Amino acid sequence: MEGLSLEEKPKGKVAVEEEDEDQDDDDGYSYSVSLVGLGAQLGNGGVILVLFETPTGFALFSYDGIKLLRPHALMHPVWLKEFQAFEDKASALSLDTGVSEQLAGMIRRFICPGQTLAVGKQEYVTIIQSNLGIKCLWNAEVMELMWGLNNLKEHLVPDGKSDLSKEDCLPMCEGMKFTLNKYGFGDLKPEMVTRSIIEATGLLYETDYHVRKHGESMRYAGKHLKKISGINAEDWDLLKLATAIMMLCYPNGEYKLVGNLPELFGDDYSKLVDDAPKYKGIFRKLSCLRAYAEMVRSRRIRSKAARRLDSLVTAAERIYDEAQQAQPGVIKQE
Repeated sequence: MEGLSLEEKPKGKVAVEEEDEDQDDDDGYSYSVSLVGLGAQLGNGGVILVLFETPTGFALFSYDGIKLLRPHALMHPVWLKEFQAFEDKASALSLDTGVSEQLAGMIRRFICPGQTLAVGKQEYVTIIQSNLGIKCLWNAEVMELMWGLNNLKEHLVPDGKSDLSKEDCLPMCEGMKFTLNKYGFGDLKPEMVTRSIIEATGLLYETDYHVRKHGESMRYAGKHLKKISGINAEDWDLLKLATAIMMLCYPNGEYKLVGNLPELFGDDYSKLVDDAPKYKGIFRKLSCLRAYAEMVRSRRIRSKAARRLDSLVTAAERIYDEAQQAQPGVIKQE
């Protein structure tokens, strides 16, 4: 579905890019990323291995590296491969001692040929690449992932702590800050962030992404409305534009469309109905149907996720205020 072309005869590259509903294109989102290229760059189809350091050892997780490199990406599901405790963790991975036999064996057991290993410290890149010959990744996006793992480690690894200190929670990752601010929760303190809030925010991000990724192809297809029917759709949100294109692809009502269409399009409704035959052969009908279905499904999930996040933030603020009144400086997470 990524980079899906809506044109019968597409011209040029179709990027994965979209603007948000009721917002201009300068909201910081840009998805002109070649997913195939990212997968090749990261190896193993884009699935990376993540080396996560805990107070007593190391854990290995499997993670979708393509999602990691999206702009303002949030944490997505991870899969624990293995956790091992180390009696002398300091010497298990250091510039002086290299990579211990125990840790090297653990990494080699799960790393795939050509796969990238994400690490939490820049010096780990040098140590692992020189000692094991494994390609490593350390950048701002990886550090955001480590932030998420650190906040969720009580649910992910055996020695995760249940009570997080203020230092454990700070700083909040940029992706989380950006997304919370985008949805009107910019004042949420980092120490209020819980596992449920991370998950709900991530779900909101994903539902918006699955609409936003069709943006460029939809806008390009929408230019035909101006050219053929004289309809200016530049200020329409993407779901409205996708609905109009579906009306043109399936003028006989083969698929039920969401909403009151005459009310949605106003004076343009009759133009879309009357001019539908003029669009024959312009759009790829199946591609339009798939994009529309994904956008509708995502918007339905988004509404529920937004209500869920609002409820969670309200509860987190209440718990934080009560904890501060009872014992200032103590932060409890669910």
